[in-house]
Amino acid sequence: MAADKNLILVVGTYADAAAASSDYAVLKSGEDDGDYKVDGAVVISRDAEGKVSVHEHDTGKVGRGVGIGAGAGIVVGLFAPPLLLATALGAGIGAGIGALQKRHDEKKLGLDVDEYLPPGSSAVVAVVDDTWADKVEAALVKADKRIAKAIDEDDYEELQQAVAKSEDEVSKAAGS
Repeated sequence: MAADKNLILVVGTYADAAAASSDYAVLKSGEDDGDYKVDGAVVISRDAEGKVSVHEHDTGKVGRGVGIGAGAGIVVGLFAPPLLLATALGAGIGAGIGALQKRHDEKKLGLDVDEYLPPGSSAVVAVVDDTWADKVEAALVKADKRIAKAIDEDDYEELQQAVAKSEDEVSKAAGS
């Protein structure tokens, strides 16, 4: 992350998956119109049994690997490290995210999954520069809850490295 960039995690939660998809379309449209810039965004859904699915909608700046791509992995990991483990990019992600999981457990990183993504709900999760946080949060008009939380630069860089390492391992395994 550039030293002059202060990233914010913006989350909107929804009881209705269609509302989340609609707000994601509004979010993307605002970005396409030049109203703000989104570094990465995903729609995360959790079914009634608690199974999580991630719909990747990153801005395409980061390469995509097997499973969810790196950009989506970073967004998911910043939102809730346990979800990244559940939707793992590869075998190496477990070891690489251990320290992030510990900080999440200590309430220093991420959000409480059960509060912001209870079974039967969806969320739009976006990573944006703090310059755009208010506009992005306002774009999530159908959200039942909204939150914006600063991202620690060290956490971001550590997660980026863990996701990149995991993608490399998956690529090597797929090529062998």
